Amino acid sequence: MCWLEHLSLDNETGLDPPGIRVRAVPGLVAADYFAPGYFVWAILIENLARIGYEGKNMYMAAYDWRLSFQNTEARDQTLSRLKSKIELMYATNGYKKVVVVPHSMGVLYFLHFMKWVEAPPPMGGGGSPGWCAKHIKSIMNIGPAFLGVPKAVGNILSAESKDVAFIRAMAPGLLDSEILGLQTLEHVMRVSRTWDSIISLVPKGGEAIWGNLDWSPEEDHVCDSATHRQFDMKGNDTDGRRGFQVQELTKYGRIVSFGKTASEVHSSEFPSLRSQKQGSLHNTTPPPVASCGKVWTEYDDLSRETISKISENKAYTANTLLDLLRTIAPKMMRRAEAHFSHGIADDLDDPKYNDYKYWSNPLETKLPEAPDMEIYCLYGVGIPTERSYVYKESPPGRCKSIPLQIDSSADGNKNGCLKGGVYFVDGDESVPVLSAGFMCAKGWRGKTRFNPSGIATYVREYKHKAPANLLEGRGLESGAHVDIMGNVALIEDVLRVAAGASGVELGGDKIYSDIMKMSEKINIHL
Repeated sequence: MCWLEHLSLDNETGLDPPGIRVRAVPGLVAADYFAPGYFVWAILIENLARIGYEGKNMYMAAYDWRLSFQNTEARDQTLSRLKSKIELMYATNGYKKVVVVPHSMGVLYFLHFMKWVEAPPPMGGGGSPGWCAKHIKSIMNIGPAFLGVPKAVGNILSAESKDVAFIRAMAPGLLDSEILGLQTLEHVMRVSRTWDSIISLVPKGGEAIWGNLDWSPEEDHVCDSATHRQFDMKGNDTDGRRGFQVQELTKYGRIVSFGKTASEVHSSEFPSLRSQKQGSLHNTTPPPVASCGKVWTEYDDLSRETISKISENKAYTANTLLDLLRTIAPKMMRRAEAHFSHGIADDLDDPKYNDYKYWSNPLETKLPEAPDMEIYCLYGVGIPTERSYVYKESPPGRCKSIPLQIDSSADGNKNGCLKGGVYFVDGDESVPVLSAGFMCAKGWRGKTRFNPSGIATYVREYKHKAPANLLEGRGLESGAHVDIMGNVALIEDVLRVAAGASGVELGGDKIYSDIMKMSEKINIHL
């Protein structure tokens, strides 16, 4: 378990544990390949080289993705190094503005950077207002998780996702075997709960964005089939009137439900969480003895009574979910909530929003004053993507300290989106369309309070097409969260902008999903 020990951070500080120091690899080799033969940035780097990019005008901004964003500066001065590198590239390449291409969590990291770089020291980088307008031409966000991802919730609750639920369904008892004593999920949970960055991916915007107990922006969207990998999406319809066929309303706003019935019935049929007071789930009885005496998790400090109270509440929305996380992961939430926030700002001119904890939430911060800049949301569609979960209490066991698990026996009808305890919507397999596209489609579109200078935004979607045969590898038209880095159409868009093209010259929006329709259903002050 030496490897896991080195990946862990200190559970109190969120920084290096005593005697252990792990750092991000610098340079283009930091993320060209994840492993031999498994590309990440490699294909895009190779294609940029074909149009003249090289070491002096192309830079990989590697950072320690385990840390909270501000802590990467406190420990490694990563934000300062990025600022200096952009300034150097700008000055040594004919004062041409840079094109920034972040991916996944890196999108949130760069959003944080744009606020940090113009904020005064000691909290900020001292670049002063106008720094972004001077140095940045375009930001091409690939697979952006602007509003978070529900799968982060599954990770914190039970170290699970759809893949773990599938293993439970196919091989019942394997992960929970007391004979094998693997405690695989306990090990994953113990390590991942020391990574504050995971909290940056918890859904942002509350019920206004993700829906309440009886409503959600995607409520009338259904899948073709619970067994099909792709949704039925026809045509390139930019007003969002095509796509999914209306069959029944799915209550996606219940990000976590205890029992299939609780995920389906009207909220009047079980106790409402709207009146639940913060702290009502707090543990008040002595904790049980840690399971097996091997792998401690924060669940070992919770009583079975507290766990039962959690499941009795039936369903949790994006609002009430935060109280749940504070109960089951108190140390993690105390650390991380000093660095991240998940609400919607009432007044962005309130001085409190100058604090760095708000800088990576697009609903609690303003874009820089940079009217000539362009922001792109580039992401795949057409792949079932985790949106909400059906949970149950785990049966008690000697070697099991995670008392909650996805109910892999919960399935919907053949045309429904519930499969193995997971409700799916359209997305890139990791990030739902709602999170990837809303800010470019509506939140930042035109002059809004989140985009006061009217930076142009573009939604560019890439319809997933699985590889036809093994010779295509991971595919040339994949829309999957990582495989999209080899998508020919996406690479072409990035190359054209890197060569000087504008969003208008690219053709503006390219939309296959219902993102515009979803965005219209979201009623927030802009």
